[in-house]
Amino acid sequence: MFVVRPIQENDIEQLMTLASQAKAGLTTLPHDRKILEKRIEESLIGFKKKAIKPDGEVYLFVLENLEDHKIYGTCGVVSKVGGFQPFYTYKIKTAIKESKKLNVKKKIKYLQLLKVHNGPSEIGTLFLSPKVRLKGTGRLLSLSRFLFMAQYPHRFEKQVIAELRGVLDEHDKSPFWNAVCKHFFDIEFKKADLMVMEDKTFIAELIPEHPLYIPLLPISAQEVIGKVHNDTEPARHLLESEGFQFINEIDIFEAGPVLGAKVDKVRSIHDSKEIIVEAIVDQCLDEQLYLIANVNDFKDFKVTMAPLVINPKGGVSLTKMTADALGVTIGHKVRFVTPK
Repeated sequence: MFVVRPIQENDIEQLMTLASQAKAGLTTLPHDRKILEKRIEESLIGFKKKAIKPDGEVYLFVLENLEDHKIYGTCGVVSKVGGFQPFYTYKIKTAIKESKKLNVKKKIKYLQLLKVHNGPSEIGTLFLSPKVRLKGTGRLLSLSRFLFMAQYPHRFEKQVIAELRGVLDEHDKSPFWNAVCKHFFDIEFKKADLMVMEDKTFIAELIPEHPLYIPLLPISAQEVIGKVHNDTEPARHLLESEGFQFINEIDIFEAGPVLGAKVDKVRSIHDSKEIIVEAIVDQCLDEQLYLIANVNDFKDFKVTMAPLVINPKGGVSLTKMTADALGVTIGHKVRFVTPK
C-alpha cells in the first residue's frame, strides 16, 4: 500500500536515489546532496511553523510503499512564490503593427520578462519512479497536494500555479536556452538549472528586460515555447482535468508552460469533503477508490488511495489496512475525494 507523507530528515539517501533517476530539466530535484538537504530542511521548517498566512513556506512530500518502506516518488507545494528574490517568467504578449500605406496589419507575438515579488502558491517537484508508474500512484502523488491545500487554506494564496518541464532534445539540451539565454548567461543549461536552486541574483544581473520578438528567434526555439517534455504530458493532462489552464507565461530557461488556477476552483480541493471515521472494517465491498487524507495532525498529514463506505448517518467506514496506513481510528476525521 502506498502513502504520501511529509518528507523527513532520514529520507535523504532515498531522495538522492530518486533524484538520480530524474532527467535534466527537473529543477527542483537535482542530484545534488547539498541542495536536497537544504530542501528537506526548508520543508521541516515549514511544517514546524505556525503560519497564519503564506510566506514562502516549502512543503515536501514523499510516496512511500508501506510494504518495503522504500520511497518511490516526491512532490511539493510552495505557499507563495516571490519575495526578496522575485519569481521570473516570460509573458507571451501580442503587439499589433499596421501600415495603411502598405495595407499591412500584423499581429506579432513577443516575450516580456515578468518579475513577481508577491506571487501565488506553486505546486512542483513532482517525480515518480518508473518502477511504480501505471498503478494509479502518479495520480495519488499529484493530487495529494490538493487535499493538503484544501485542509489548510490559510497557508496558501488564492491562486496556484505549476511550472511544467519544457522540451529538451535527445542530448538533454534546451533549444530555447541555446537560442536565447545562453547568449546572456554564458553557461550551460544544466549549470543554470542547478544555480537557480541556490541563488537567483545572477538572473537579475544578466537577463535582458527588453521584449523578445518571437518571429526573430530560430524556428527550433519558437516550436518549443509553451510545450512540455514528453515525460510531462501526463502531468499536464492531469492538471488540466483539475481545472488548470495555460496562463500565457513560460519558464525563462527552457520555455515550458506555466499553468494556473484559482485554488477554490481546483476539482480535488472544491469537491473534497471532511468526514468522521465511524467504523473500521476488515474489507469494503465497494470497489470505488478514493484519495483519503488524515487531517488530525498537520505534521503527520498522510494520503492514500483506497475504498471507503459512506454510511447513511454521514460518517465513513475504512478498512483496518487503510486506517493503519493513515494512523486514524474511530472518531478521527479524514478528508476524501474521488481520484476521477
